[in-house]
Amino acid sequence: MRLPAVAALFAIMALGSRLWLGAWPFDGALELSCVCLVASAYFHIAGRRHVAALPDPAALLEEAFSLVHSGRIDAAIALLAKAIRESPQLWQAFQYRGELYLVQQNFAAAAEDFSAAIRLAPEEQHLYTLRDQASGSGGAVSGCETTPESHGSEER
Repeated sequence: MRLPAVAALFAIMALGSRLWLGAWPFDGALELSCVCLVASAYFHIAGRRHVAALPDPAALLEEAFSLVHSGRIDAAIALLAKAIRESPQLWQAFQYRGELYLVQQNFAAAAEDFSAAIRLAPEEQHLYTLRDQASGSGGAVSGCETTPESHGSEER
């Protein structure tokens, strides 16, 4: 509702209470209009405070799974990129996007995502295997170690 419409609503409510209850708590129209204006401004501002909540990153992963099952891999990759932007510590999003890059045979992007997942969760052994698959020859991707022990001392 627009601000003038809300002000009119409160003016009608005040007038209705005067007729119904027989009491008029205001000395004049100026006080009544000020009360209506303040009340309408309050409700207008309070109504606009509802901000859309960010989607849950786990829900975005589930939606990406369903997109893959329907054959829309590119849309799933875009959704996972959104999940990574909104929650950069979600290593599962990096892993799943890397797996989708493997399906598309984009090995460099897959290795990069697996390396990012390893930096976030070095204790996850399967990430090293996936990164080795993405690198093609089973070796290390440049800038990353191939053993989880070498990541144990890194700060997260």
